[in-house]
Amino acid sequence: MNEHFDIFYIITFDFLKLKIKKMNPRLFISICMIIVLGACNKAKPSAEKDPMLEFAENYTRAWNSSSPDSVVAFYNPDGILKVNSAPPAFKRPRIRTVVESYMLAFPDMKLTMDSLVADGIYYRYHWTFEGTNTGLEGTGNAVKFSGFERWTMDEETGLIHTSIGTYDAEDYVRQLKGDTEADQ
Repeated sequence: MNEHFDIFYIITFDFLKLKIKKMNPRLFISICMIIVLGACNKAKPSAEKDPMLEFAENYTRAWNSSSPDSVVAFYNPDGILKVNSAPPAFKRPRIRTVVESYMLAFPDMKLTMDSLVADGIYYRYHWTFEGTNTGLEGTGNAVKFSGFERWTMDEETGLIHTSIGTYDAEDYVRQLKGDTEADQ
């Protein structure tokens, strides 16, 4: 039994650089337990993400999937999508039509989430859209523009009830026409 305590003396001396010849074995064990438990209980980054941030990231992935149904699944069945001055799209079938129009016009589209901001009872989902207008009757011109959607969430389903999308339509049309003068 004393041999084990001699090992503790050596470890204590080498690890802690203490000049101790004798140490109470109970004190030594207590110190070791505190060190081990302290290392085990250090604050670790939370593995849990903010549910709304995760929702927004998944929504972005849905837009990049080329599947309108994947995007529509994020909307309440009675949801509303309004983009700029266009009439609102009520319910999932009409929301699907709006989403599909972008996906067909820009087969290579890429949506990037810039941020998600809680704004009172709303969330502002900021994004950047990039793509080349090579769909049916496309211009062949590339566009890159940013905007945001203001979401009202359905508390029961956790899905988007209303999304009001906003972006600079004049800049978008200018890019579709291939006018690059404003870029310079």
